[in-house]
Amino acid sequence: MKKTKTWFHQAVGYQIYPKSFFDTNGDGLGDLQGIIQKLTYIKNLGVDFLWINPVFKSPQVDGGYDIADYYAIDEMFGNMDDFKILLKEAHRLGLKVITDLVVNHTSDQHPWFVESKKSKDNPYRDYYLWADATPNQMPNDWISFFGGSTWTYDEQTEQAYFHVFAKEQPDLNWKNPKLRDEIYNMVRWWLELGLDGFRLDAISHLQKEDWNFKIKSWKGNGPWQPFMNVSGIESYMHELKAIFDKYGALTVGEASGVLSTEAPDWTDENGYINMIFELEHNARDKKGNGYVYGMKKTLIKWQKDMLERGWNALYLENHDQARLIDVFGDGSLESAKALAVAYMLLRGTPFIYQGQEIGMHDFPFNDVTQMRAEELIRQYDQLIENGVKEELAIKQMTHHSRENARTPMQWNDSPLAGFTQGSPWMDVNPDYPLVNVEKETELIELYRELIQLRHQEEAISEGSIEFFFERHLQVFAYQRNEFIILANLGKKKAHLNFEKTAVSTDNQFEQVLGTRPRQLRSKMDLEPWEYQVFKLNK
Repeated sequence: MKKTKTWFHQAVGYQIYPKSFFDTNGDGLGDLQGIIQKLTYIKNLGVDFLWINPVFKSPQVDGGYDIADYYAIDEMFGNMDDFKILLKEAHRLGLKVITDLVVNHTSDQHPWFVESKKSKDNPYRDYYLWADATPNQMPNDWISFFGGSTWTYDEQTEQAYFHVFAKEQPDLNWKNPKLRDEIYNMVRWWLELGLDGFRLDAISHLQKEDWNFKIKSWKGNGPWQPFMNVSGIESYMHELKAIFDKYGALTVGEASGVLSTEAPDWTDENGYINMIFELEHNARDKKGNGYVYGMKKTLIKWQKDMLERGWNALYLENHDQARLIDVFGDGSLESAKALAVAYMLLRGTPFIYQGQEIGMHDFPFNDVTQMRAEELIRQYDQLIENGVKEELAIKQMTHHSRENARTPMQWNDSPLAGFTQGSPWMDVNPDYPLVNVEKETELIELYRELIQLRHQEEAISEGSIEFFFERHLQVFAYQRNEFIILANLGKKKAHLNFEKTAVSTDNQFEQVLGTRPRQLRSKMDLEPWEYQVFKLNK
């Protein structure tokens, strides 16, 4: 791979949710040694870098995104020596490593917040966002991402603190230069240690509107407008960028609220970060099922708006999304393959989430004891309180929820899928005897071939993109210079007529990948979940 500033255009990332990846000490929790032991597997998949979800000291109210110490590894995962070994071994194999940078908020158990709560004149008070309040009157009526008020009242100081997520995740006050210096020193410390970059969690929420801001419309960012990409965030992002640039760090922004038309400014050669995760394409219908046409339409919009400048981060699964094979597919291996081809060859840097490469499925939840996300359990309890039957409440809370992404990785057909010798922190999907790394080599091999295309073909890593049949409800069709990519993302046969497009099928196209041997024709039918990749013979 070329050693350039834009090396990541050719690259593919692999995301690891450590708690569910591989357990080496039998406590039922994945750990850093587990990642180390599986590095060869990851390398053989062909990817170029790892994104590891938070392993920092945390009460785990929000899966590690509530950090109590930015400089400490949580004991459940190991220790700092383990992390250093992980970096060393990954680098030896030619793999870069990034982890989450969670600086919109901390845990309420972080020493800064413990101090901040003590009194109004505590030196750390201004590290967080406090305002006058009463038990019955909060500073405003803003709503958090997890539901309920963004404010929690503190009786001792008769003020409330602000949080866009759970009350155990108080937001940091980025207007405070002392706080920013603490954050920047921490960022430098990790980069000096050898970390290769960051996935910037919830980064677009750093700046907040004044507390008297009134929400004008519930469209677009809706109730979260007051803390979604608010004007003034630019100065913080420029300061972060200066540090990232100095170390050549790879940076991926989770930047909800940043529109596709604004994303080029965030990610072009003068932007704050290298690439951006958008959340819009996770389209659902009224029943909460995946809406393929909505997904396709959103991806096309982002591809077009970032064609001239900027860079996409591509994904269909992550720790916050259910399994694509069930959300956008029909549960079949064929659907997982077609979806892989459709997104892996778009313009941007693709990410593969652990288990995606073997077609892991949503978990068949049937009891509240199988759930782990506290916000979901609270909502479940509320449904029961309101008279909803248990079976329906469980379905509502777990149907295509992020809980499905967090079940243990399925390595083989031995007991508990080879994940642990102990009792797993979360139930293993009962389909593991059939769906595991050792059995699903066919899907793994397809991902390898797609990664290889990105590595070897400049048309895929750097080329332009043009879409066809944009209004087709299930066909995703596009051209990357000399490549034509076709994927039927549905259960029905699809008829394509290229006569009204700019594609000349008179030219000699060679099949590169496909569900069956085919030639590109001016008129052709695609079978359900069929995919084809053709390359023009020059």
